[in-house]
Order: sequence, then structure tokens, then C-alpha cells
Amino acid sequence: MSSIDRILTTHVGSLPRSEMVSDVVEAEEAGSPVSAELFDAVIAEAVDVEVERQKHIGIDIVSDGEFSKLTYASYIQHRLTGFSGDSPLVTPADLDDFPGAATAAEARRRRPHKFQRPTCTGPVAIRTREPLEADIRRMQAAVAKHKPAGAFLTAASPGLIAIYHPNRYYPTHAAYLEALAKAMRVEYEAIVAAGLALQIDCPDLAMGRHTIFKHASDAAFLNHAEEQIEALNHALAGLPPEQLRMYVSWGNYEGPHTHDIALEKILPVILKGRPRYILIEAATPTHQHDWRVFERIRLPDDKVLVPGVVDVTNNYVEHPEVVADRLERYANVVGRERVIASTDSGFAAFAGDRMVDPRVAFAKLESLVRGAERASRRLWNH
Repeated sequence: MSSIDRILTTHVGSLPRSEMVSDVVEAEEAGSPVSAELFDAVIAEAVDVEVERQKHIGIDIVSDGEFSKLTYASYIQHRLTGFSGDSPLVTPADLDDFPGAATAAEARRRRPHKFQRPTCTGPVAIRTREPLEADIRRMQAAVAKHKPAGAFLTAASPGLIAIYHPNRYYPTHAAYLEALAKAMRVEYEAIVAAGLALQIDCPDLAMGRHTIFKHASDAAFLNHAEEQIEALNHALAGLPPEQLRMYVSWGNYEGPHTHDIALEKILPVILKGRPRYILIEAATPTHQHDWRVFERIRLPDDKVLVPGVVDVTNNYVEHPEVVADRLERYANVVGRERVIASTDSGFAAFAGDRMVDPRVAFAKLESLVRGAERASRRLWNH
């Protein structure tokens, strides 16, 4: 989908979960899952409600809120073999420098991060397709009922899985990525075959620099990023680029972000990815200036930029004029037809996440829509 006579709107994927949704997902993670029937009923109803709400607000390209997943990366342990145990959380380099900021940010969350990060301890392969097929079935039902302009489901990239779930089995990082790409291709193909857009989450291409690779050089990190893009493209081979989105992030946490690698350094790697749609952060104070990068690095003709023009780490509701200004900066550089409005990241990276009050989150989405309307009126002189 491209903006022909106005700027379309979307978001990154995750939305605030209700207490009931968080409870059933967390129960599964804790080893005391509810019945399959109850789990499906709770998630199906939540997806139906949120697809309708997104359409009512005016979001063109909607998601299922990632309601069935505890997190956007660790969900794979329930779908793939080869993962066991736990691993410590790698603290971002900026929070190493400012530990008080980490403590304060965590205190503002409704629930702490209580989930395992298993390591790869055996061969990676498909364990079951049932959760994937259920996600697709629920989303297709909601789309058929409410008829949004477009819809997408998210999936972890091989590189994202690799930075969250350390390799303890394969002889090299490249071999681990190859195995992940082969296994995840099943998920990617199924989502595309279902007629939905596929969003690949790739924080590894940015956030990975100041987390798992924080003691490496920029050059070493970029070499790893090249490997990760190669693995991703291998997993996406043959899938239509126009049905693919790639989300790149420096981490949707409230922190100083003083160690974020510059977009200018990683953009050439990002642009090698197969997906047509490139989602990047553009609202956080650390990255509001990144529109200038596209004055120096030309966006290829076959790419569409989806800047995040609403911040998901605070409870300020951006004025529509602020949203419009941010969108117009990008449109004036890459072309108005090649910009779609989005959020900086997801509103709930894990079940129970409440950095932003749910009512504020939807007020932000409403402002996103109103801002895109204002920018469209000016850009197309409506």
C-alpha cells in the first residue's frame, strides 16, 4: 500500500493488552496455561475489538496487537525446537552509564519483566504451527468482519532471535542465523499466503549495537548486521516485497539512548533488505533529526518510508501539527507518495507493559491520524 492522494497511517504492531489478555499469556509462560479453548476465546475477542477500534480511529493498516505473544521475540520458544534454560538480560550501554534511569523507568511499568530468555541448546526446527495458524485465523476473521484498508502480522527476524536467545549449539553465528532463517521462513510464508502483510521486526540492526554487541566496534557490528540481512533475505526469498515490512528500532524503552548507532551508518545495510516498507523511529528526541539522513542517502525507488512520528515511551499526546510537521519533513525529502505515518515502536513490547496508559496510547493514535490528515491537505493542496 502506498500513499496516492494522502498519507496513509499504520503503527508498529503491539497494543496495550487488557488484564485478561495479559493473564492468559503470562499463565502460559509460567507453565500453568489455561485451556486452549479459553485462551483462543480471550485472544480472539481482544483481536476483534482492537481491529474495530483501530479502524474507527482511522488507522489504515491494522494489526492484531500481538495479543497472543508474551513478547515480540521470546514467543518463538513455543513454536521452535532447540531452546531451553534462561539467559541474563543484557543491559543497554546507555543504562550502564545511567543506572538510575533504568531503575526509574522500570518503576513506572505496571508489571516487571518476568519472562525467560532461553538459549539455543539444540537443533532449531518447527515444533508446532498451531499458534501461528491461530494468529492467522483470528486476524482473518477480524479483517473479514471489520474490513480495514490493510492488515499485517508481525514476526521476529533471524537476527532479532539471535540477539535475544544466545547461541550455545551452532559452531558459528552465521550457522545459527542460517538455521533460524530456514525455520522462520515457514512463519513468513504462511502469513503472506494468508493475504496479510508481514512485518519483520529487526531491532537487531540498530538496538543490537548497544546491547549484545556493545563491546564491539561499529565495524564489527556492521559486519554482523550484513550477516543478519543476508539471513533475512534468504528467509524471504521469493516473497513479494510489496507485502513485506521491516521494522528497525534502537529500543522502545525510556532511557538516555546516548549509545544509539547513527542511522547514517546502518541505513545502507537496512536498504539491502527485501521488504518494500521500512519502518524507523523518528519521534524520540534522539532521532527526530534523522530525516536529514535521507538528504544524503537516497531512498531507492522501490522502497517506501514509514517513519514513527509518535513516541510510545511517554504519556504526552503529540499535537496533530507536530505529527504533520514530522511527516512533511520526510515527504519533502523522499516524496509524498513514499511516506506512511506510523508510531515509533509498539505500545507494549511485552504482555503487561504499561509505559503508556492505554487511553493515552489510543489518543496518540488518534493524533497520528489527525496529523496525517493535516499533512496530506498541505502536501496535496486539498
